[in-house]
Order: sequence, then structure tokens, then C-alpha cells
Amino acid sequence: MSGTSRQRPGGARRAARPAPFLRSAGIRFALVYAGLLAVSAAALAVFLWWATAGLLDRQVEAAIRADARGLAERWEEGGIPALVLTLQDRLAEKVDADAIYLLVAPLGQRLVGNLSGWPETVTRTDGWYQLPLTHAGMHSIGLVHRYDLPGGFRLLVGRDVRNRAQLRRLLTDALLWAIGVVAIMVSIGAAVIRSLFRRTLASVSATATAIAAGDFTRRVRLSGRGDEFDQLAETINDMLDRIARLMDGVRQVSNAIAHDLRTPITRARTRLEDAALHAHTQDDLRGAIERATADLDGIVGVFQALLRISEIEAGSRRSAFARTDLTPVLGDIAELYGAVAEEKDVTLTVDLPAQLLAYGDSALIQQAVANLLDNAVKFSPAGGIVRLEARGGAQVSIAVADQGPGIPEAERARATERFYRGETARSTPGSGLGLALVQAVAQLHGGQLVLEDAAPGLVARLVLPGAEPAADAA
Repeated sequence: MSGTSRQRPGGARRAARPAPFLRSAGIRFALVYAGLLAVSAAALAVFLWWATAGLLDRQVEAAIRADARGLAERWEEGGIPALVLTLQDRLAEKVDADAIYLLVAPLGQRLVGNLSGWPETVTRTDGWYQLPLTHAGMHSIGLVHRYDLPGGFRLLVGRDVRNRAQLRRLLTDALLWAIGVVAIMVSIGAAVIRSLFRRTLASVSATATAIAAGDFTRRVRLSGRGDEFDQLAETINDMLDRIARLMDGVRQVSNAIAHDLRTPITRARTRLEDAALHAHTQDDLRGAIERATADLDGIVGVFQALLRISEIEAGSRRSAFARTDLTPVLGDIAELYGAVAEEKDVTLTVDLPAQLLAYGDSALIQQAVANLLDNAVKFSPAGGIVRLEARGGAQVSIAVADQGPGIPEAERARATERFYRGETARSTPGSGLGLALVQAVAQLHGGQLVLEDAAPGLVARLVLPGAEPAADAA
């Protein structure tokens, strides 16, 4: 029983799969195109039939009704004798060669008309009859209507529709031929659509196959027409470019981690080994352990910074976004780094508005500004000035300017990469993750980090979306 129950889901899945012929997107689009064209052609054929053959039938019926009303007026004026005389005059003068008349007595005797006898199939007065008959000595087709008169007399009024029937047959044959031509065109169009899809998707498939095989230089070819397929190809190429950059970044980060962490790990190991071999007192051993612990704390700090950047880039902190006033936050940071700057003989000036409204995570913004101030104080020379300025509005701009060596313009594009350190920062302690974290915070908030020349020094400007005051928002 259990084996049978395990097989059923698989069998159901296999049965639910489309036929191999229908697995092709080109085939499905071609069938949709063919179906729409066929439905459109059928609707057009029905309309043409209604507008031509149907119009002819309606015209004949209207002519018969008009003729019957005229005969009814003659009967009302003079009774059966006047009606007989009118019919005889019309038939003798041949006013309408296609007209059909027959007037019979209550017992079925023919009184006047151009038919030899009453058709047996014409039994009711509420319908139209199309029947074969002999008219003017020729076999023909007539459309007739029966009218009953007082006294048991019966009148048959109609029209010879042989010519119209021939015209309708010609129209029907033409529409059938047109449907055949449309079917051929549908098949040709479906084949062309399928071919276009195959050629267009072949480049995407070949590129994806090459990328899967490890060739990240392949890109989807553009046709140059600027259509939706070119837009799709450009989007895919942009995505591949970004993937290539990310993979290059991963390789660079891996190399940087291996390079930057090898030194402190080796130093900590060497200190512990040296202490194990040469420490003579407990104080010597404790000092070596403390220095090794400091090195290891630096390594842990690097990994914590990497995890922090990854967390920010993943967007997991968007749930903490709220409307907040950054002025107190920036004031606290300025007070903290004011003491640090004073120890290095650096002056920290602050220019903040009374209220600085922004929408975001205040803790992340605080950490980003702290990183900017830490870099500014670290690279400022003794006697230098560090400025912290902020402006509000539709966008919040927080600028930190220093008078240090700055970042050359050629290196600013890479300054926010992880572990990147310029030539001027090689001898300064750090891991090269500070600006990378600020960039991640800016991107999370939909803002940007702008690095500008302060001549001398650097201006790091953090631009974030602003928030409306509470009264205006309400």
C-alpha cells in the first residue's frame, strides 16, 4: 500500500507536464498568435456574411411585406374581385419579373397567379418558406409568405431568389477560400513568430550556458532595433556586469581578509609562543596574553564590521525605519569625538540646525557619521580643524570635512570598497571598512555618499531622504 501511495504523486506530476511540443515558448506564442488571427478572421467572415447575404434576405423580405401591404389595401377597397384584378394587371404588365403571386379559393381552386398550384409545405402564416418551384417555365427557388383572407381565401406572395441564391453561394465560396488563405497565412505567421523567438532566445540561452560554464565575459547580443528584446538583453547584460563586479569584489575581499588578518594572527601566535618559551614571571605571561588578545579583538572587530555591512546591504534593518530628529543624535556624536579630537590637538566645529528630520534607522545613521568623524580625526594633522555640518529639507545632507591628505580623485571611486586603503592610509591603523559601511547605510536609506575635495583635505557628504514635519504630514 505504501509503495502504491508513493508512486501516485510522481505519476500525477508526470501526467501534469505539458507535451514536449508545448514546452517550447516559441510554439506557445505561435499558437496564441495563430488562434487570435483565426478568431479575428472568423469574426470578419461572419460580419461580411451578415452584411451581404443577410442584407439580401432582409431586402427580399421587406419587398414582400411592402407588396403584401399594397394588395391588402386593394382588397380592403374592393374585396376579392379588386384583388384578382390587381394581380392580373401586375402579372400581365410584368411590373416585377421576380414577383410570385397565387390566390386560391377556400377549396383550393386557383383563381389567379403565376404558380400552377398551392405548395403543400406552406401551411402556416407566421413563417417564411424557401422552396423549389417552377416560375416562368423554369425551375427556380422562391421565398414566399402566406396570408389568409376572410372567407377562406388564401394568398401567397413571394419573390424568385434564384439569382440571390447564386450570389450567396458565390459569396460563401469566396469566404471559404478566404478562410483557407487565412489558415495558410496563420501557419506561415506562426512559423515566423516561432523562428523569431528561437533566434532571439538562442543568444540568451547561449550566454547563460557560457556563464554557467564559467565564462563571465559573454554578453547577450543586441539587435540594434531598440525593441523589448533589446531592453531585455540590456537588463541581462547589466545584471551580468553587476554579478561580475560582485564576484571580483568577493575575490578582492577574500584576498584582503587573507592579507590583512594574516599579520595580526601571526603576531598573536608569535607573542604567545614567545611568552610560552621566554616568560619568566606571571606578569610577563599576562602582558603577552593581553597583547595577543588585543590583536585577536582587532580580528573579531573586522569580522563584526563585515557582518554589519552584509546585514545592512541585505536590508534587514528597514523594519527599524522611523521619522526621527537627527540633531540630538549628531550632537551626541560630536560631544564624544570632541574629546577624541582634543587629545590629538584637533579642533572639532559643529554647525547643526535646530531640527533635522529624516526617515530611517537613527542607530545606523549615527554609526555612519561616527565612522566619518573617526576617519576625519584620524587623518587630520595636529592643529587641524574638523567640521561637522548638516542641512535639512527634502534631502538631509550631513558633511564631515577635514584638513588631512584627502583622497586623490582617481581613488575616490574605489574608496568605498571593502578593505581598500589608499597610499596615504597605508601607515594608519584601520581595516578599510569604515567608508564601505557608510556607503551601505546610504544605499539602504536610498541616499548616497559623496566624496569631495576640501583643498586641503576631504569632504565626506552623507545625503539621505528627509522627512516632513509632523503637522505638515498630518
